[in-house]
Amino acid sequence: MFVDVIYSQGTPEQIEKFGKPAANCNIIGTYAQTEIGHGTNVRGIETRADYDRATDEFVLHTPNLQAYKWWPGGLGHTANHAMVVAQLYIDGKHHGIQMFIVQLRDLETHMPLPGVDIGEIGKKLGMAGVNQGFLGFKRVRIPRTNMLMRNAKVLPGGKFVQSPASRLNYMTMVFTRCLIVNLSYDCLLQAATISTRYSAVRRQSPINSSDPEPQIIDHVTQQQKLFPEIANGIAYRITGQHMWELYELTLKEIANGDYTRMADMHIVACALKVLSTTDGSFGVERLRLACGGHGYLTSTNFSTLYGNVIAAYTYEGENTVLLLQIGRYLVKTWTQLTQGKKMSPLAAYLAEIYDKPEIAAWNDSRSYLVKLLQFTAANKTRLAFENLTNRVNGGQTLEEASNNTGIELTQAAELHGRQFVASAFLEQITVAKKNQRSVALNSVLENILELYLVQTVLRHMNDILRFTPISDANLRSLQNRLELSLKKLRPDAVAICDGFDYHDRVLNSTLGCYDGNVYERLFEAAKKSPLNQKPVPDSFEKYLKPFLKSNL
Repeated sequence: MFVDVIYSQGTPEQIEKFGKPAANCNIIGTYAQTEIGHGTNVRGIETRADYDRATDEFVLHTPNLQAYKWWPGGLGHTANHAMVVAQLYIDGKHHGIQMFIVQLRDLETHMPLPGVDIGEIGKKLGMAGVNQGFLGFKRVRIPRTNMLMRNAKVLPGGKFVQSPASRLNYMTMVFTRCLIVNLSYDCLLQAATISTRYSAVRRQSPINSSDPEPQIIDHVTQQQKLFPEIANGIAYRITGQHMWELYELTLKEIANGDYTRMADMHIVACALKVLSTTDGSFGVERLRLACGGHGYLTSTNFSTLYGNVIAAYTYEGENTVLLLQIGRYLVKTWTQLTQGKKMSPLAAYLAEIYDKPEIAAWNDSRSYLVKLLQFTAANKTRLAFENLTNRVNGGQTLEEASNNTGIELTQAAELHGRQFVASAFLEQITVAKKNQRSVALNSVLENILELYLVQTVLRHMNDILRFTPISDANLRSLQNRLELSLKKLRPDAVAICDGFDYHDRVLNSTLGCYDGNVYERLFEAAKKSPLNQKPVPDSFEKYLKPFLKSNL
């Protein structure tokens, strides 16, 4: 992220001085935004950068303990530079959040520079291999030219030049959240590979009492645990790739002075970050549980995967806060609809449903399932808009009304994200890149798409039933389609997971090994336990033997 921010928001001179050395690993940087007292609320960050006219420098200062940078990856012991996000002040006047490149350690001795208080924050639930750190400044001076100035600028003498797009820094967060989508689906697909391979080896509980024990993957209930998570992972992988394409397109538009897509990109990136980390976190845990008692062993690597994906649930924007941002955007968009304003492409479905508030009659197409999600998302947005408006009309401030409408805002936001993933997944599988794939691969992907759409609709049926005239026959049809898609996926499940191409060294799992020697690897791992290195542990003589001979 350090390198990409320099290349996207630095000047050519800054790219030459810092970007290229960082890309070549001649310097090691980290991105220091979050503070111990402020995270998702970036505007609340307290680290200051005051411009000193006399020396043409910025003075970085941490005013209190809450303003210490907290969590940047590699900051504890590895990084020697940081991209520091701070509040800019010139002659006491505030000029918003800006980014500054700060050297933290001597490049020869690696000792912290004067005024830099730096260290590691301690053990975490997961991500043990990353030294997350803390960082404080005591009036540390840096050259004026260390502030990223492709957009906003501070000229010699202290004149501030506003960025042509005040929210351009959001593109950094869009980039980061796209990376988080990658991490989330990667953890989910690794967990799915482990659990699916194990389910193809494990045999238990005959379906017919006279038959041999089947592979547990033949039990439909086991398929229901495994296959939807495979579908979720693939959906986020394909939608994430589509998001990267939109990101690159947006950067090109910004370079040409067109900022119209930026707000939509910010909202969609927030939604994808929320959904991928939520589904990834719960999905990894469901897949661990699908392995029964063996899934509880650390040798399966589920604990590492869970620790990695659950961290993303809260970093780079806590999920509930992001949902509230999306919800407020949706209410603002609905307000614009009532005023007859044109919608952006990513919000066009809202205008379509606003103009035609009746959903078409049921049909069995996949596009209709997407329409169900869009229709429900639009109506949840409408309800949030109406209730927030009523609260404001009743005397509440907009902020109070937004807080009191928070539950409906987050629900509308989630469904907005769900419809985007469903719509993008459908388009990418059936239209955009279909001709680039073989007929056989398209057949498998279309069944995965079918499973994803049916499962998503069923999981949100309580909201869908509120706004659409779905009948019992329609629900039975969905249930049949779910069971059929599971059945069709069964012969391909292991091969699909093999296709993700995770090496055994990457999976690092006794249950997910490619050769299927699950029990041998479990036993081998058990024998390597430190408690098995002596036939009688030292604790016997010290604790257990005296206890056995004591009189209680």
